[in-house]
Amino acid sequence: MEIRNIAIIAHVDHGKTTLTDALLRQTGVAEEGVSMDSNALELERGITIYSKNAAIFYKDTKINIVDTPGHADFGSEVERVLRSIDSVLLVVDAQEGPMPQTRFVLKKSLELGLKPIVVINKIDKPAADPARTEEQVLELFMELGASDEQTNFPVVYTIGRQGIAKLKLADESTDLTPLLETILKHVPAVDSEKKSGTLLLQPFNLGYDNFLGRLAVARVYSGALKDGENVFIKKPDGTARTGKITKMFTFRGLARVETKEVGSGDIVLIAGLPDIYIGETVTTNVDAEPLPAIEVDPPTIALNFLVNNSPFAGREGKFVTSRQIRERLERELEINVGLRVDFAPERDEKAQGPEGFKVSGRGELHIAILLEQMRREGYELQVSQPQVIFHEKNGQKTEPFEETIVDVPSIYQGVVIERLGLRKFVMKDMKVHENQMRITFEGPTRGLLGYRSSFILDTKGDGILSSRVIGFRSFAGEIKKRAVGSMISMTTGKALGYSLWNLQDRGILYIVPATEVYEGMVIGNTSKGEEMAVNPTKNKNLTNVRSSSSDEALTLVPPYELSIERGLEVMAEDEYLEITPTSVRLRKQYLTEIDRSRAHRGN
Repeated sequence: MEIRNIAIIAHVDHGKTTLTDALLRQTGVAEEGVSMDSNALELERGITIYSKNAAIFYKDTKINIVDTPGHADFGSEVERVLRSIDSVLLVVDAQEGPMPQTRFVLKKSLELGLKPIVVINKIDKPAADPARTEEQVLELFMELGASDEQTNFPVVYTIGRQGIAKLKLADESTDLTPLLETILKHVPAVDSEKKSGTLLLQPFNLGYDNFLGRLAVARVYSGALKDGENVFIKKPDGTARTGKITKMFTFRGLARVETKEVGSGDIVLIAGLPDIYIGETVTTNVDAEPLPAIEVDPPTIALNFLVNNSPFAGREGKFVTSRQIRERLERELEINVGLRVDFAPERDEKAQGPEGFKVSGRGELHIAILLEQMRREGYELQVSQPQVIFHEKNGQKTEPFEETIVDVPSIYQGVVIERLGLRKFVMKDMKVHENQMRITFEGPTRGLLGYRSSFILDTKGDGILSSRVIGFRSFAGEIKKRAVGSMISMTTGKALGYSLWNLQDRGILYIVPATEVYEGMVIGNTSKGEEMAVNPTKNKNLTNVRSSSSDEALTLVPPYELSIERGLEVMAEDEYLEITPTSVRLRKQYLTEIDRSRAHRGN
């Protein structure tokens, strides 16, 4: 049986997973309703977070498919997958055209010499323009320095939701057969010479099983691997250690199928190597040259994970100690290659707070997903404000820069350009299409931190903002982002509707009536920009004198309830975000006004 290996790559929400699910159903390896996005967070958010493997069978050919994330924060998942496959399906929305992550994943693919198959998806959308999208994709290929062979890409038009593919827009089609035929025609089969060579296998993903321990998802580049075989694991620097394969699985649909032998070109899940890591080479010949290392782009933001020491600490969490947080982060590092953790215990000097660990990631969403998973597992902790990671290059301070593409109705272009201009973003391009603007900016990552919620309000929810890291550039100078101050509770107790009704005119509230608050907890922001200590537990004074306003109805504006992402965006430098299994609270590092004044004088 021949083997083909492909990855499906695209910008977020362009239809990768829907298309993969349709392929699984058509080839009979998955039932209706079964999806590649099986993680609870993925289902809730409608995005792919982790790359996943599946295999379909068509005309005596096994097609291994890897579904990859489309969000820039999970780019490290995409990079290592691309090394293990032979071609990519580049999925592009027929209405939106190429977006920042389309450029990112395509650039990585072209650099590796892959020849993409372009899939123009969602051709049934009312504003879809497949011809224009195809032209934009060709421009992107040329801009990224694609070879003549890569630029001569095949194009398939699809409606992923309905499971329909066409080679020409005028064609009649009822299924995805044209796409499957294109894969067989353009994706190279495994070289027969490699089937009899020395075993060379490289993991590109990691997993964990309660019974089998650490698992590695790997591509067999040459030779064959047998169950129970003794192997050598070589690091990129050539140092070797020994191990033994205890179990092997290949994929059929989304299911794992145990196997006794796997040949060259296949993708296999192996158990028995507890210290295996991504990019290492598994071989049966100790003298074999290790395969090239898999490199991942460095993190761009860092923050401290600290033990929760608020007045409500330990009420809701099951795992609350420094040791438990450390063990959880160590487990995460085994499978999350975009993450870095400095385990040297450090105290936040400014707050003289609890011990913490410095965690670095690819973006706010990358960190927020980890925190959301931890809280669902019963962890309780607090985190400091995310800060951009600076580097020193030739004696010059550098910082990460991002390309940001904004799609907004033309009436909102002015406010978006003004806001991003204040955050040191420079406009690079502007295109108009039927009252809709597509504006391209470049600027420092720092400028985007905390901007997304403001963008939603400025564009009344009609705008789309996408970004990708484009590298480190010279420091852009100071950015004044925070135009609001904090509304801080000066008492402990239950917030009352009457008090919140009086406070809502001063700014935006984060809490509802009957929320438990403590001294030093941030309950909202102030529109004038200064810090304000308030009493949210104050009730109306009752007298025996009836007045005309005594029965006035309390009309409360719905609060801006904090989620982890919102909290990371709105928090100030002297605040912590307290995260428990049931609550997300914002608090000052120093809880009392006296301590805050002392700290301010000390600075």
